[in-house]
Amino acid sequence: METKLLNTWKRQANQLKMEIYAFYLAYKDPRVPWYAKILIFCAIGYAFSPIDKFLNSIPIIGYLDHLILVPLGVAFAFKKMISSAVWTDCRETAMNRKKPTNWVDGSIIIFIGLLLVSLGIVSTIWVMKDWNLVLRQWFRWVTRIKLISESNAR
Repeated sequence: METKLLNTWKRQANQLKMEIYAFYLAYKDPRVPWYAKILIFCAIGYAFSPIDKFLNSIPIIGYLDHLILVPLGVAFAFKKMISSAVWTDCRETAMNRKKPTNWVDGSIIIFIGLLLVSLGIVSTIWVMKDWNLVLRQWFRWVTRIKLISESNAR
């Protein structure tokens, strides 16, 4: 029972990944009109916007939001504004090809993560009242590292 349910979820997740990549391909396709691209961008942007998070805090409105507004915008954009030939081509391309690895995007995300971690460390030090204590501990640590490396070198 659990294995069957897990396999169903995996299959649906893979189908969703393929559909998302097909949406991306449709967005990049030059045959799609500019107003459909704007509606796609607005529907996806609304799904991830802070307004959506605020509406999710109200139980019934949050569910209606996800059940009506977002699917309605996506369905209207993809079913009415994009021709079936373009949509079929995008789905076939998404099924036959894996999403290319984009190292630039990944490196930007990693850089932003490291920047946030360093910002957290600096803000933690900034909040501390005794700077002398922080600097003293840091110099002790650096000195210990130097002494250990010098003793290992001998």
